[in-house]
Amino acid sequence: MARFLVKRFRLKSQTLLFLSLFMLGSCNQPTDFLDTDGNAYRYSEMKGKWQVVNYWATWCAPCIREIPELIRLNENNENVLVFGVNFDEPEESKVKKEIEKMGITFPVYQMDPYVKLGIARPKVLPTTILVNPAGNVSDVLVGPQTEASLLSLMNNNKASALMKTRSESP
Repeated sequence: MARFLVKRFRLKSQTLLFLSLFMLGSCNQPTDFLDTDGNAYRYSEMKGKWQVVNYWATWCAPCIREIPELIRLNENNENVLVFGVNFDEPEESKVKKEIEKMGITFPVYQMDPYVKLGIARPKVLPTTILVNPAGNVSDVLVGPQTEASLLSLMNNNKASALMKTRSESP
């Protein structure tokens, strides 16, 4: 009986150890970026959705007018993720005040993502980067955008991709 209990205890211990190591390993995935609230993101988890990355500044009048459109886009479209980038890259405490001043409700990058996106850092504001559901930059848009203009562009890109796929199939 004692031998049976020892074997059973070892089996449970080994199973528990395996599960613990598995859980620790899966929790320790590297992140691609953090937002100003400290939330971690991985680009791989965003595949299948459009990403809209908008560069803004508090002194940019077109940016101020554009922000409500981006908020609507983010809130009304579950296949779209909107992220902001504070062009001036102020200190952390100032960034949060500027986000509040602008009324931004979508996540804002802690660090400028232009290198990871494979683009040149914008020189004109506002600039909006569209990343398609496959994770590739599809458009770099200079000037203010609206929810309707961005959705139209996404739909046109989707239709173009579909037409290309159909023409390539035998």
